[in-house]
Amino acid sequence: MTPDLMEAGARIRAEHEARAKPVRRFVADEPYFGQGVALYVEGISVSFDGFKALNALSLTIDVGELRCIIGPNGAGKTTMMDCITGKTKPDAGKVFFGSNIDLLGLTEPQIAQIGVGRKFQKPTVYEQLTVFENLELALKADRGVRAALFHRLNGEQRDRIAEVLLLIHLKEEVQRTAGLLSHGQKQWLEIGMLLMQDPKLLLLDEPVAGMTDEETERTAELFLSLEGKHSLVVVEHDMKFVDQLTEGRKKVTVLHEGSVLAEGLLSEVQANEEVVEVYLGR
Repeated sequence: MTPDLMEAGARIRAEHEARAKPVRRFVADEPYFGQGVALYVEGISVSFDGFKALNALSLTIDVGELRCIIGPNGAGKTTMMDCITGKTKPDAGKVFFGSNIDLLGLTEPQIAQIGVGRKFQKPTVYEQLTVFENLELALKADRGVRAALFHRLNGEQRDRIAEVLLLIHLKEEVQRTAGLLSHGQKQWLEIGMLLMQDPKLLLLDEPVAGMTDEETERTAELFLSLEGKHSLVVVEHDMKFVDQLTEGRKKVTVLHEGSVLAEGLLSEVQANEEVVEVYLGR
């Protein structure tokens, strides 16, 4: 072998090894849920150019709880989620995941990695890929460049994908290109992608917006099946959907002007004069 070839070979090998080095991942303490609390928000305030988006907001979500958050536009629902997921840092207050993880000290990717999943109103899926490929990409695994190139699913991973496909009502669409799915099916697929990462807490922003009545009903069934296995926070305006989720026995939180206006059973908040005045109407 000539010196030139040896040099070229060494250079190519060095480049390959550099690309193949595993990506260093952030490792945090596991959240501790022994006290029964999944999310603890205390006195968070956020101001944008003098406008107080959140005003000393406090909220507690229990482990395995399904909580619906309602309120008029501008009440602070999205800003609250932004603070929980690290997109926005509050001016004051505390946000804890479990009793030991201070979310305000972490970045968005770190918060996602420790088990907080967020779904925005508009579905974001890989439209050129199949349903199966979308779920495969979302698998919770440490996959650097080398792993991404040579990864093969094991039996446990395939079983997990099959399980999620059943949950999200897309078993029959497994090889369908995601771009060809209905709006509701895309929403389910994105929820499935979150579930592949096994989040402990799911934040869902108006998940049934734009869905048909049938899709909305099936989404309610999906969320109810997740209750207990995950903690869910659902921001929603569709009161029929909220009624389906709460089943007459779960707590609903009403936000207004950046703080909690009322909290209790749906029937209780619907009878609350202040809630009727600012949100539900007469």
